[in-house]
Amino acid sequence: MIADQLYFEEVEPGAAIAPLVKRPTNVQLFRYSAATWNAHRIHYDKEYARVEGYDDILVQSHLHGCFLVQMVMDWAGPRARLVRFSWQNRRMALPGDQLTCTGLVTGKYQADGICYVECRLEERNQRGETCAPGTAVIALPSVTARDGK
Repeated sequence: MIADQLYFEEVEPGAAIAPLVKRPTNVQLFRYSAATWNAHRIHYDKEYARVEGYDDILVQSHLHGCFLVQMVMDWAGPRARLVRFSWQNRRMALPGDQLTCTGLVTGKYQADGICYVECRLEERNQRGETCAPGTAVIALPSVTARDGK
């Protein structure tokens, strides 16, 4: 669920980002592979994935990153801008896994009239194992700019 617009003055370090829970399906993984031109069969062909040594098809590395970005941008609101983002894939995920994305505001600052919020992000599976940690810097609008002051 996309939140109302968040403003720089409303955010403090230590604030939690509203979590996002995803449960990827075979169809979603097939469609994501098609949309991103990812022809590696381990993402849509279960029999081939087994030949490669996996129990099932795998969630694409970039889809883990997309889930993290979706969470932080849903939280920040429609006028927020993603300035910097990074993540690492630490654990594989399969269709049906419950992937919970969470985040924490770690800092905020202003530079050249732009308001920035730094965030630490994490995606964990249903067993509590970290699949993808990451960081993001978001530019948020200011209440001052909103109110014309």
